[in-house]
Amino acid sequence: MSTTTMGRLAVLLLVLTALSGASANVARWAPDFGWLKSGGNRTTLKALRGQPVVLVVAPSPEHRKFRQQAKELQKTYQLLGNDKAVMVAAFTGEPGVIRSNIPFVLAANPGAIVQSYGVAGDFAVFVIGRDGNLDEISDRVLPGQRVLDIINNSFVPQRDNRRTE
Repeated sequence: MSTTTMGRLAVLLLVLTALSGASANVARWAPDFGWLKSGGNRTTLKALRGQPVVLVVAPSPEHRKFRQQAKELQKTYQLLGNDKAVMVAAFTGEPGVIRSNIPFVLAANPGAIVQSYGVAGDFAVFVIGRDGNLDEISDRVLPGQRVLDIINNSFVPQRDNRRTE
């Protein structure tokens, strides 16, 4: 048997093993982070299991890409709100007023988020599914409809839809 054939068989065996043991396990856990609730109590991402989360990392609320992302999310926010999506902003530079009708919560330690999520540039968007899986990572502004599609087509909604059919 040639080396190429053996390599192909090894890859096929790995794929079949992965498929046979496939389950509802989360592929990429989103690293945990926290923020203060309006009453002053600290909460974390883990407390939101069951709700989708959109995390936006930017230097400030005045950053061009942050403003664009907020505008995109605003287009579908009513639908995102129906899904009980939580919007989180992590400002790495200066805090400020977010000019949007979308209620964002402010992450408590943006530097730790940058490190744990591996943010390389000055802007990033993460979509975290209801199961805590990191469903999307982007350094570009995501269209609001794309965010909605990611949330509605992640594992938990798909599983729930299969159960009702």
